[in-house]
Amino acid sequence: MPLFGNKFSPKKTPPRKSASLSNLHSLDRSTREVELGLDYGAPTLNLAGQSLKFENGQWIAGACGGADRRETQRLRKRNKQLEEENNLLRVKVEILLDMLAETTAESHLMEKELDELKSISQRRK
Repeated sequence: MPLFGNKFSPKKTPPRKSASLSNLHSLDRSTREVELGLDYGAPTLNLAGQSLKFENGQWIAGACGGADRRETQRLRKRNKQLEEENNLLRVKVEILLDMLAETTAESHLMEKELDELKSISQRRK
């Protein structure tokens, strides 16, 4: 006679039924989104009365900030213009530095030649 007996014998679980009887899982993704309403649009956020929308990986001011959007576009255009002007000025400075280096080198060569000519003329006397 076993110590605990054969009293504990769990029943077998019945086989599971299919998870879903609908045919929506067989539809393609776009149809499923239309049918189930999975197209929520871009996420929006309201902070201090300003609406922001997340598009293409960046937060962009929403429709209620129309004047702000125009000001932002104007500032971006001005920023781009100033960057181009800054680049042009950098190129000009590089050219001027090259010219200065060339002129300095020529000046040193001329001074050297002048010193040599002076020493030759002093030897002749």
